[in-house]
Amino acid sequence: MKTMNRLKLMLLLVLPSVSEHDSSRVVGRTGQDVTLPCRYEVKKHGLQSVCWNRGDLPLQECNNRLIATSKLRVKEETRVSSRYQLQGRLDEGDVSLTILNLTESDAGRYGCRVRVRGPFNDLKYHIDLNIEKAPITTTIAGRRGSDITTWKGSDITTWKGSDVTTWRGNDVTPTEPMVTLVQEMWSTAVQQQQVNSLQTFVGNTVRLSFIIFIPALLLTAAYRVWRTNQKPETDRRLNQSEEEEEEAVTCV
Repeated sequence: MKTMNRLKLMLLLVLPSVSEHDSSRVVGRTGQDVTLPCRYEVKKHGLQSVCWNRGDLPLQECNNRLIATSKLRVKEETRVSSRYQLQGRLDEGDVSLTILNLTESDAGRYGCRVRVRGPFNDLKYHIDLNIEKAPITTTIAGRRGSDITTWKGSDITTWKGSDVTTWRGNDVTPTEPMVTLVQEMWSTAVQQQQVNSLQTFVGNTVRLSFIIFIPALLLTAAYRVWRTNQKPETDRRLNQSEEEEEEAVTCV
């Protein structure tokens, strides 16, 4: 028994240490971005190279590598897709992996290995990524703006004037707060339409007034000028006629 304990103690002293941290869990949504955390202490370990692995990390290196660094530089030749980004401060030991535009196939385990000098001294982190489907919301408004239907997951809501009904599965339930909301929206829309109609009427009236008033004003001014020019000619003709009559009388 003592011999076995001594052997175990010798093995612990001889074998190099392996630093492996417990796995953490991150939740992401399809179509969005997610960041898998991984950091190490630069002051303690200095700047180190890092690799990200899909699946459990092997005993050495990364056997299903996604991206890797050479201290402060991302090794582009190791990046398997532009969706994998290291957006943290590499000089501060932040080597977290950001995955862009998540899909359901991205779910699973990821491993981050920070290479530290000495055999089996690497820092190893495992992250389990779970993917949730992003909720889908679609809104369709009727031509008159009074009928609105909204889909969100399995919930369907339809607004028809003052009637609002919500379907949740097989349940049909009227919701009075939504009725009030729709009535207020409808009243506001009607008032806005009335204001727009009044503004349109006033604008058309003003434009029509200008179209009629300005030509009439011009015609009046032209007529006055013409009359002013015609009056001296008429007076001259009258004077000439009177003079001719006086001469005729004198001759007789």
